[in-house]
Amino acid sequence: MSEKLGIVSPAIDVLLSKAESKYELVIFASKRARQINDYYSALQEGSLFNNVGPLVDTTVDEKPLTIAMHEIAEDKLEKHKIED
Repeated sequence: MSEKLGIVSPAIDVLLSKAESKYELVIFASKRARQINDYYSALQEGSLFNNVGPLVDTTVDEKPLTIAMHEIAEDKLEKHKIED
């Protein structure tokens, strides 16, 4: 029996286990989504040297935030704490 995907994929429980709070998760995912968006912009301009593309398999219709959430769920990213 195959697992059916829900409305939210990856599951919010999985994503929340990767961060200390929902706010940290939002910031983490949004920063990575901006990097992915910059990568796609640079791809159109022919310059790929300053940006890292998606670290997971993607489809054409996936948005950068969705890709970032999949990267977080699959432990493809590492958080770095900023020291004061």
